[in-house]
Amino acid sequence: MFDQLSKLGKYLGQAANLMVGLPDYDTYVAHMRANHPDQEPMTYEEFFRERQDARYGGGDGKVGRCC
Repeated sequence: MFDQLSKLGKYLGQAANLMVGLPDYDTYVAHMRANHPDQEPMTYEEFFRERQDARYGGGDGKVGRCC
């Protein structure tokens, strides 16, 4: 029972992150290991920054979206 609740909590957390635009780092790492084994995955900090820049624009000081 506790295992099922733990899994449910994990899935709800992932869904909440996706709703606000934060992709799942663990999914990214699994994808990189399965599909790009010759490349080193980004660290969590690099991944978070890259996703934030992709969503809001970054590097040039301008916001890429209005909302």
